[in-house]
Amino acid sequence: MLSSQLSLATAQLSRNTAAEIHESPTPWREATLEGCRRRNAVLDAIFYDVGKVTQAEAACLSPWLAKEGAILIVPPTGTEPLTLCPTIEDFEKEGGRDVRALAVAGVGSSALGSAAFARNVADAFGQPVAAVVSGYGLSDLVTEALGGFFLFGALNSIRHTYEQLDHLARRAQQAALEASAESATFELPRMSLDTQTVYRLLSDRRFHFKLLTGHSKGNLVLSEALYELDGGHAPATLSKDTWLVTISAVITMPPRYRNIVDVIGSIDWFGAMNSRLGLGVEQARPWEWHHTNTELPFHLPVTKVFSDLIASRRITL
Repeated sequence: MLSSQLSLATAQLSRNTAAEIHESPTPWREATLEGCRRRNAVLDAIFYDVGKVTQAEAACLSPWLAKEGAILIVPPTGTEPLTLCPTIEDFEKEGGRDVRALAVAGVGSSALGSAAFARNVADAFGQPVAAVVSGYGLSDLVTEALGGFFLFGALNSIRHTYEQLDHLARRAQQAALEASAESATFELPRMSLDTQTVYRLLSDRRFHFKLLTGHSKGNLVLSEALYELDGGHAPATLSKDTWLVTISAVITMPPRYRNIVDVIGSIDWFGAMNSRLGLGVEQARPWEWHHTNTELPFHLPVTKVFSDLIASRRITL
């Protein structure tokens, strides 16, 4: 059996149980979204290098624990196990001040895919990488119903119209995030919870990220958070020299950042459909598609992409 299948099987066995759903502050929401979560974990086993996530790590990535907006600290392969941080304060306590790279996955948007994408990046740099779990609000059902990635650019504006409904069901989670924020000068609930977490990480003076990277829909999450930051809603903690590397979807980023690298496979029509027309692509990699699972043919090898960028563009953390 492929290692990715083992990791997926372990993660699926750690799904929400009926008792956990019933005991949740919002059981109807958990029950409604669980079908999408199971489907998307399978998608992540296709689109991400989940074989790099150990079975023990996969077991701790149940959505009961690794909810949307949670943060993972993912070290390189063969070192320490990953760490799950439900809140930003937990991230700081677990060593977040020393993490220099932030990754946001897309596609299925499960914690399993988030961990796998971050591990690929961590293996290139030999350092831990933070990953924000994208995911499953009621406002995301529009995009999640299409697999978490299909036409996400066009559907993003529709998703926001459902955000207030989702906010009503999230109050318990929202309270923990708001308590960890130093300040906020605008209404965060209008952003999805994963984007809120990215925004708060990037506006928090305790953290100093030198690299931001996303895959597929994750690039849109980064873009939204960065535009909010550049709109003057929070102190500017990111240097204009911060590296922004988009994988498998070319999304508009604020113009102040000058180190932007867009990478997409030459046969990646999924990514091309969701890319912004007119933006240049620095690396159009031949005969590579949207998926990054190295156990499948025509994959986009994330670790090699970053290893090449380290050598050619002198990216350092």
